[in-house]
Amino acid sequence: MTLLFVALFISNGVWAQNQPLTLKDAINYALQNKAEAKKAKLEVENSEYQIQEVRSRALPQITVNGNMTYNPILQLNALPGDFFGAPGTTLLAPLGQKWTANGGVNLTQNLFDQAVFTGLKAAKSTREFYQINAQLTEEQVIEKVANTYYQVFVQREKLEVVNSNYENTTKAKNVIQGQFDNGLAKKIDLDRITVKLYNINTQRQQLINAVQLQENTLKFYMGMPIETKIELPQSEFEVSMHNLSDAPNTANRTEYLLLSKQEQLLDFQKKSIIAAYYPTLSLTAGYNYIGQGPEMPLFAKPADGVYWSDFSSIGLNVRIPIFTGFGTRAKIRQAEIDLKKIREDKTDAKLSLDLAYENAKTQIENSMITITNQKENAKLAQEVLDNTRNNYYQGLAPLTDLLDAENSLVEAQNNYTTALLEYKLAEIQLIKSKGELKTLLN
Repeated sequence: MTLLFVALFISNGVWAQNQPLTLKDAINYALQNKAEAKKAKLEVENSEYQIQEVRSRALPQITVNGNMTYNPILQLNALPGDFFGAPGTTLLAPLGQKWTANGGVNLTQNLFDQAVFTGLKAAKSTREFYQINAQLTEEQVIEKVANTYYQVFVQREKLEVVNSNYENTTKAKNVIQGQFDNGLAKKIDLDRITVKLYNINTQRQQLINAVQLQENTLKFYMGMPIETKIELPQSEFEVSMHNLSDAPNTANRTEYLLLSKQEQLLDFQKKSIIAAYYPTLSLTAGYNYIGQGPEMPLFAKPADGVYWSDFSSIGLNVRIPIFTGFGTRAKIRQAEIDLKKIREDKTDAKLSLDLAYENAKTQIENSMITITNQKENAKLAQEVLDNTRNNYYQGLAPLTDLLDAENSLVEAQNNYTTALLEYKLAEIQLIKSKGELKTLLN
């Protein structure tokens, strides 16, 4: 039941602080909580509304209009007197009423608009673009978390090495202190081992600070509160072999797919501009009601001199572009330049992705050799230290040999840990170059 509870917490992006933080858990937490991942999901959701906006242009547009006008002074119009039984004269007569009110419903429907049709075709590509962009964002989050995770691990491993060195040097100092107290050791040996101990302690404090800073960076990339305590399991630094014989298909990489989708959208943009050469046809219809009289028409009756009447209209509007001053042609050529630029970006991206794979493969191969050598070197350095320490305690070796042997062991262990980090970072790049970063979630 407890395990189920913890699993539910992790799946909902809440970290159980008493559990070891595996790389899988760190990535899952980041994908649920990091701002970039959340914003990418919102962009996908927002793309649906953008698509609806494009589709709305193909649907009927219905509006309700109304207004009321009061004319304090009616315009006088010059009319021939013949209409009023006074031929040969001109009379000034007011036309209209003091009050006019009207309201109605109007409808507009696009029957043919090539730009709208092109926009509808581009709607699906827009959705796919944001989906691919969200996938790329997730991969970037995974890469940052994985890289920082292993860097935290290395800093902790180095701290363990220094702690072990501090503990062993403390034991050696105690032995020398006892020998000095009994007159069997020189004061310079005691002073030298004491200085060495102080230096190790300083190095240890620096590593403690480095671990804390690196952990804070990891929490930031995860979207985790900085005050949260985390603990990494030892099993995360296992080294495994990879198949380096098959080169990945660059066309399947998210970065390349995103550029291809951008190219498709730019092509639709060009077609939308070309649509300006096409005629447009739309249907309009309206039904209105108008009231006029010497008083405010609302709630007034014919007895008050106010009369209401209705009218309606239905029409077809045709727009045929003839000459736009070469503006449309200039826009089309700009769109063609944008297409050429994105194609150059695709070519460059392919080279970059191929380079990343080859570099990662080379780094993996070199790191495997270095790991093997440094592992044997650390083992040998430990044996040398054990023998030198034994000889020193028996008076067969000087303190300088003991200190040198300790330094050699620490250096060998740190070199081994660094080689592991380089391998893991190269492994992430190799997985990324294959487009398989999400396998880190398995």
